Amino acid sequence: MKIQSWATSRWVIVPGGMTLFTLIWLAYVAGHNHGIVDGRVVDAAGQPVSGASVLLFERGFVTHQERGHATSDAQGMFRFTDNRSHSIQLEAEAPGRGRTDRRIVRLWFAAQDVKLAEPLRFAAVK
Repeated sequence: MKIQSWATSRWVIVPGGMTLFTLIWLAYVAGHNHGIVDGRVVDAAGQPVSGASVLLFERGFVTHQERGHATSDAQGMFRFTDNRSHSIQLEAEAPGRGRTDRRIVRLWFAAQDVKLAEPLRFAAVK
């Protein structure tokens, strides 16, 4: 008969693994919860749009409320530094271009730093 060590018991491994996972997750959150939202605004051809007004909406109980405003730079880049929500929407507006579709961004935790994978894109000007 083989005697199993307490360290290899499922009563130690499972709670220990869960604790380790939780500590790693909490360390990740602590390093990525600055409320930074980075993105880019482009036209229909993919060229940067400078001077576009970008709005950040935060989900309230029933509606989305405007919580931030940024302006795109010469490369079409914009940044918000004060997002505290886990569910936001972004849209851009520029004179002569109209508005982009509103982009829904769902985050894993409140104030998560995020860089948009796809830019906010204006439709072709008619």
